[in-house]
Amino acid sequence: MEHNEETQRITEALAGHYRQIIGLLGEDATREGLQKTPERVAKSMQFLLQGYRQDPEAVLASAMFQDEDYRQMVLVKNIDFFSLCEHHMLPFFGKVHVAYIPRKYLTGLSKIPRVVDIFARRLQIQERMTLQIKDCIQKTLNPLGVMVVIEAQHMCMQMRGVEKQNSLTTTSDFTGFFQQAKTRQEFMNLIKK
Repeated sequence: MEHNEETQRITEALAGHYRQIIGLLGEDATREGLQKTPERVAKSMQFLLQGYRQDPEAVLASAMFQDEDYRQMVLVKNIDFFSLCEHHMLPFFGKVHVAYIPRKYLTGLSKIPRVVDIFARRLQIQERMTLQIKDCIQKTLNPLGVMVVIEAQHMCMQMRGVEKQNSLTTTSDFTGFFQQAKTRQEFMNLIKK
């Protein structure tokens, strides 16, 4: 993250709030181990939520190439992600699998994980993130189809609430050719290998 006057102003404002939160929770924010914690948390939150300041469509468009009549599935699987649940601001994390079938354009393979990161680095719910990734790729590349599957563990389910340690949540969405069961099955077979 770039360091400029606005970033510093935001960091200082957030740190002030975190100092108050620490005090309200019954801890002394001035004790040695906590003195720099409010500023560290402020910087950490700005990093974790930087997706609000990034344009995923522009990232994809920055590396669009006319394909060479390639009309088969392009799959990027096992994309690690970390996000914060908007309900409790606790982490959820896992893997994203993204495939598209080009119509006219290909995009640089590194752009798909970047799009995932942009949407993950916002206050999120897994279901919305699945839709946002799919919609962004469909709108920007206009492929013959897109499919997104996300498998994630949610700390809000593991650390609090139901406290289910081994639960895994899977979401999916698709367009175009992926509406055909045969194409979806090919995708699922490829991500399980």
